[in-house]
Amino acid sequence: VQLQASGGGSVQAGGSLRLSCEASGDTFSNYAMGWFRQAPGKEREGVAAISWRGGRTRYADSVKGRFSISRDNAKNTVYLQMNSLKPEDTAVYYCAADLNYSNDYVGLGQYEYNYWGQGTLVTVSS
Repeated sequence: VQLQASGGGSVQAGGSLRLSCEASGDTFSNYAMGWFRQAPGKEREGVAAISWRGGRTRYADSVKGRFSISRDNAKNTVYLQMNSLKPEDTAVYYCAADLNYSNDYVGLGQYEYNYWGQGTLVTVSS
């Protein structure tokens, strides 16, 4: 599966952005999807994940209550709605896919995902 992320940009603290990740090349609904981010000088961290049918989601503690992950299997797209953005949310955001349509497990570990998009930069200014 190939992944194309978009929607990044620059926003002031307290603002919102919505990231999109469109998949192609395979049956999108067979994949659990995740969003990760990597800030300069830091390790890549899992932000949010959603199961193949969308029935289960998981969030990093740092974004709970502010970010929301969703998917539209008819459009082969996963979204990350980011509200109340903070300067510490500044990072390159990546979408990733894990071939898993046997259960509703969703993980936030980068090694649980086999396919990655190219990343989109989010910059939050204070």
